[in-house]
Amino acid sequence: MRLDLTGRTALVTGSTQGIGAAIAAGLARAGARVGVNGRDRARVEESIGRLRTDVPDGDFVAAAADVATEEGAARIREVLPDVDVLVNNLGVFGARDALDIPDDEWRRYFEVNVLAAVRLTRLYLPGMMERGWGRVQYIASDSAVAIPAEMIHYGMSKTALLAVGRGFAKQAAGTGVTVNSVIAGPTRTGGVEDFVYELVDRDLPWDEAQRVFMREHRPQSLLQRLIEPEEIANMVVYLSSDLASATTGGALRVDGGYVDAILP
Repeated sequence: MRLDLTGRTALVTGSTQGIGAAIAAGLARAGARVGVNGRDRARVEESIGRLRTDVPDGDFVAAAADVATEEGAARIREVLPDVDVLVNNLGVFGARDALDIPDDEWRRYFEVNVLAAVRLTRLYLPGMMERGWGRVQYIASDSAVAIPAEMIHYGMSKTALLAVGRGFAKQAAGTGVTVNSVIAGPTRTGGVEDFVYELVDRDLPWDEAQRVFMREHRPQSLLQRLIEPEEIANMVVYLSSDLASATTGGALRVDGGYVDAILP
């Protein structure tokens, strides 16, 4: 399979680290020009430096802005007036007792995890439809389907993304633009490592802590380990390619078998 994105421009939100950075690297390896996004310009430039070490021939563009705001989205549009591949990866998460989550926190999760993606889709989807080619993706989570008791506000936001993805796929029907969600399972990132140590003994070495976490808090996983960010990126790069032209309106799982169902 040849995944060739030469001549395409991509934007990956929240891509200075973790899954987003892995997606940016994967798209660049496939030949795309990639907008790297984060709120802080210095951090974005630092991330691009690391990405260029991994992908020496990569074409990266600094797209520094807080895309969870209207002003930030407008700033991104100035840097990248048109994109062919939009990957809505930005998200926040954290553990909190359901009865202790205040209204402001519910709103923040919706603003960052859902509305930011909706806003960027509104900005870029019309151009894709006019050109007759485009890819929009939403990085969802197993938590969208198997709501975790310790972070239902996060689960709610990821469930909403599945609805958003299906709805925009209908908007783009017949235009040559595909819209999909990627259901990522428990993935090893810096933030997740911190989260793991919130729930297991901090004195445990990482490999053992990871196994304890999966056994005690994510026993449904068939993989029985955390997923690597590059494994999520592989699916995103495929969905961004011409080879995925008949896949749209879907919720594709890269969850290590975590969701105990044949369909999402």
